[in-house]
Amino acid sequence: MNAGLARLYEQHRAEILRFLKARTGDAAEAEDVMQELWIKVQEGETGPVANGRAYLFRMAHNLVLDRLREQRRRGQRESSWSIERSAGVTSEGDLVDPGQSTESQLVLQDDLARLAVAIGNLPAGAQRAFTMHKLEGLSHGEVAARLGISRSGVEKHIALAMQHLRIALED
Repeated sequence: MNAGLARLYEQHRAEILRFLKARTGDAAEAEDVMQELWIKVQEGETGPVANGRAYLFRMAHNLVLDRLREQRRRGQRESSWSIERSAGVTSEGDLVDPGQSTESQLVLQDDLARLAVAIGNLPAGAQRAFTMHKLEGLSHGEVAARLGISRSGVEKHIALAMQHLRIALED
């Protein structure tokens, strides 16, 4: 402990507290910073200090800045968390629809599984054309070029796929 700095702390306590109240705008916050300052004075081993009073005020000022930075970081974290939650992102980064109940999510998962099975049971040409057009987002012309068939052929494959899927998913 630096006894000389501790004496200066006691001597200038009221003045430092006024300084902190002006910086924080809150008497309770200023008292908290004063306690932190006292702990730093008690724990700190300093070398020779030319102006102890200025050193104490600088320490107090730095503590206020540290608290402001922490508040800003906390605010950013909470804002980020709030945005993620409102956007439906879990802490693991998974997307969820906050408006859906667990039951409706299970029904949706079941429907998607049934759809995947139905797509898997399509005839090969219809499955390829359907997958490229509906799932990959390619136009009829792009699908035709990739499969080496006419646009009309693509349209027939997709119509066949849609018919099979309607029947499979009605059950």
